[in-house]
Amino acid sequence: MEAVAKLNNVPTSPRKMRLVADMIRGKKVVNALALLKYDSKEASSRVEKLLLSAISNWQQKNEGEKVEQAELIVKSIFVDGGRMLKRLKPAPQGRAYRVRKRSNHVTIVVDTVVSKTETETKE
Repeated sequence: MEAVAKLNNVPTSPRKMRLVADMIRGKKVVNALALLKYDSKEASSRVEKLLLSAISNWQQKNEGEKVEQAELIVKSIFVDGGRMLKRLKPAPQGRAYRVRKRSNHVTIVVDTVVSKTETETKE
C-alpha cells in the first residue's frame, strides 16, 4: 500500500528542487534519507522532512507492519511549479527589471517493494 506526502509553495525554484528529487527517485527509503541528510543543497533538508512525513503516513495506513521489514522505496517524486511572485528591480536610466521569485510544489509517493513470489501467491 502506498502513501503520499505533499509540500506546497516551497520558496525555491523548481529547477533547483528537481536536482534533489532526481537524486532519490526509485531508491530505497533508507538510502534516500542518507543521501538527503549529507547533501549540501538547501532543498535537500526540505525533501528529507517531506520523506519522513511520507514514511509516517505509510505507518498510519499500515499499523501492524514495521518500516524496517517493509523495504519501502520512493516510488515517485515530482516537482511542479508553484505561484510566482513578481517584483521590480531598479535599472539604469529610470527603467525597471522584472524579478520572478519562483516557488514549487513537491509530491512524494512511498510504496513497498513487491516481489514476484508475492504477486504469484495473490493470483
